[in-house]
Amino acid sequence: MPPMPPNPNNKQQGPGGRHAALVNAEKPRNAKETLGKLLSYIGRSRYIFFGLMAVMLIMTLLGLAAPYIQQIAIDCITLDKDKLSVNTDKLMKSLIALGGVYLLNSAFSYMQGIFSARLSQRTVSTMRRDLFGDLVRLPIKYFDTHKHGDIMSRMTNDVENISNTISQSIGSLISGVLTVIGSIVIMLIYSPLLTLISLSTVVLTIFVSGKMTKFMRKYFLEQQIILGRLNGHVEEMVTGCRTVASYSKEKAAAQQFNEMSDELRKTGIRAQICGGVMGPLMNCISNFGFVLIAAFGGWFSFKGWITVGTIQAFILYSKQFSRPINEIANQYANIQTAIAGAERIFEVMETKPEPDDGKSEMKAENVRGDIDFEDIRFGYDADKPVLKGFSLEIEQGRKIAIVGATGSGKTTIVNLLTRFYEPDGGRITVDGMDITDIPKDELRRSIGIVLQDTVLFRGTIEENIRYGREDAPEEDVIRAARHANADEFIRRLPDGYKTQLAEGGTNLSQGQRQLLTIARAVLADPKILILDEATSSVDTRTEMHIQSAMVALMKNRTSLIIAHRLSTIRDADTIVVIDGGRVAESGRHEELIAKKGCYYDLYQTQFAGNKT
Repeated sequence: MPPMPPNPNNKQQGPGGRHAALVNAEKPRNAKETLGKLLSYIGRSRYIFFGLMAVMLIMTLLGLAAPYIQQIAIDCITLDKDKLSVNTDKLMKSLIALGGVYLLNSAFSYMQGIFSARLSQRTVSTMRRDLFGDLVRLPIKYFDTHKHGDIMSRMTNDVENISNTISQSIGSLISGVLTVIGSIVIMLIYSPLLTLISLSTVVLTIFVSGKMTKFMRKYFLEQQIILGRLNGHVEEMVTGCRTVASYSKEKAAAQQFNEMSDELRKTGIRAQICGGVMGPLMNCISNFGFVLIAAFGGWFSFKGWITVGTIQAFILYSKQFSRPINEIANQYANIQTAIAGAERIFEVMETKPEPDDGKSEMKAENVRGDIDFEDIRFGYDADKPVLKGFSLEIEQGRKIAIVGATGSGKTTIVNLLTRFYEPDGGRITVDGMDITDIPKDELRRSIGIVLQDTVLFRGTIEENIRYGREDAPEEDVIRAARHANADEFIRRLPDGYKTQLAEGGTNLSQGQRQLLTIARAVLADPKILILDEATSSVDTRTEMHIQSAMVALMKNRTSLIIAHRLSTIRDADTIVVIDGGRVAESGRHEELIAKKGCYYDLYQTQFAGNKT
């Protein structure tokens, strides 16, 4: 039996399997390339960025001035012929200047926090907008082959990690570069020899950090991938909570969650340990450098080459030189998490969007409704074809029912007609024009679809019906609801058409939700109507109401009805039976029963079997 094609609105597994998509898609990228793309987003808020740089420059200059003032203050105290001498006036001026430096530094530190927060929020706001804009233009196949929870994790967790890193690390990076440059210049002025001794540890620092970077990066990317999987599992359990409870699978679901959580914990521990090691290692190397400076500085002072104040200032400048390296090392875990998240975000952004090569001037309101499937071949997997030379010609205004066994390709026909997927061979025409030449917006506006799985959004009932035509006046909304036999139950609700729906419309019954989706299709007034198991989720009485409404709705429209309940399609103009990816037979109900072919077998299975 051919595989069951995925429903584009189904939030469950798509073709190819869930975990296969994650394993194949989430490969590490070039960190430099990712960082370059991230910097381009930061650069879009250039005025805030330049303001932050100006603030950090002032803070750096104040930081560099402090050790110099301290040196002056210390050198105000001298020992002359075993007598302590203090230049009180100069000492007081130095202390006042030092207090002013620290006060100004605090004020500019507050300004740095403001600039950093604005830069991070504007950057991630732009990134989040671009990500969602690219997300809605992705082909349906992408959503069928990726966990929805993982996609949401990229939109939330990964973006938030980038925001935190920008607000915490950008200022440090700018300050670090300026401080390193300024410290080296001043240290060279004080003592070129001591400077060379101090820089002797830099080579060791670069070597150790480079080795640790390559080792740690894989753990941070793995951590983000597992987090996406965990979110996907939670999303599944929440949306499928009734199914989980009905099969008493709560313990199994909890166990699966715990296994993923443990895997995330272990990976997180490895990542955080590796990231946490960087800081102590850098501090150890820096402290070794301070020992060298103190030892050689004391010897130089004993020789009379430099003063004690100079040694103090030099040690402080040496600390300022090593501080940025240590800060970056301490924040390395956050930086790596942000880069890993950015890789996952850019992976979505760089996925090819849904192709739309339609260049014709055809408009939805001008579509008549003639449809022709010509030798269509298609498979969700290349080695598992679903349709194998499917051909069907549908005249304008005709009501066509498509039936067949599960997995025969009924829903696939809808996916191809709406261009959710592209055929591997053959072509589909509407009014004689290849649908690839029709702009997708116009093609889809000419088609109304009512699916078995109802899709309602948070908002009022009126807003959900108007989703089919947002500019529709209120009287048209009410008229559409009446056509769908939904007006009666809507008016019984406390707020009528202004009733707020919960997420997915869960505060309504399944039948009521289906009636609203039918009303939405009625309001859209499409030239082509597709009913994919539209009445399978309602009771018999509601089904009768819907059927009577559909008679009027389908008048003068090309209608495709996909149904398992053969009782709902007996009055169709033509019934098409699909078997083996092709049209096995077609005709009216009585004709097909008389042939005693595939349709007869289906009919006997559904009805004759019920009599035994």
